[in-house]
Amino acid sequence: MTYKKFFDDCKKCNKCRLRENATQVVPGDGNVKAKIMFIGEAPGENEDKEGVPFCGAAGKFLDELLTTIGVKRSEVYITNMVRCRPPGNRDPLDDEIQACKVWTNGLIKIINPKVFVLLGRFAMAKFFPNFKISKVHGKAYKKWGRIFVIQYHPAVALYNGSFRETLVNDMKVLRSILDGDKLVINNLDEKGKEIVKLLRKKRKGEQKEIQLKIGL
Repeated sequence: MTYKKFFDDCKKCNKCRLRENATQVVPGDGNVKAKIMFIGEAPGENEDKEGVPFCGAAGKFLDELLTTIGVKRSEVYITNMVRCRPPGNRDPLDDEIQACKVWTNGLIKIINPKVFVLLGRFAMAKFFPNFKISKVHGKAYKKWGRIFVIQYHPAVALYNGSFRETLVNDMKVLRSILDGDKLVINNLDEKGKEIVKLLRKKRKGEQKEIQLKIGL
């Protein structure tokens, strides 16, 4: 499927209740050949009007964060976990995120980024459901052959200015990755392989023990 076909189909979506009150569907925006994909939570009031993700105050701060590491917004792709504005900017509900999953996964397949930047707990939960963002923000993980950088949503700094420095520092991890620093990445793929090896070794040991018990 081409990006244009995907975009046009997504704009027509009415799979969940969010479309009832939203002005329009906001599929995503950016470089379709981007190596970096940012995934946020949901469109806000400005995004609902303009049809572009992160075009409000949080988006301006995100642009500032990108500038601090020498990355232009035109070089990345940005989307959200849901593509219609929740009423009153409330959190998206699980069934709404699930309804929008086809578009999230479709974008990932089309853009095929090497690095994901997960903005906030809802984006993080898609890939790391057992993580707590307060403990893993500013960290990078390799999983399924892809790299994930976890950060707080830029909007938190609008409500609490003390988070600005945290977000600036967390963004530096992305810069390190782009500069080729592999030491900042926690490789879950390798840990997964180690666990599989241990399980296989344990099974072989159990099988050998059973064979000895029955005299084989």
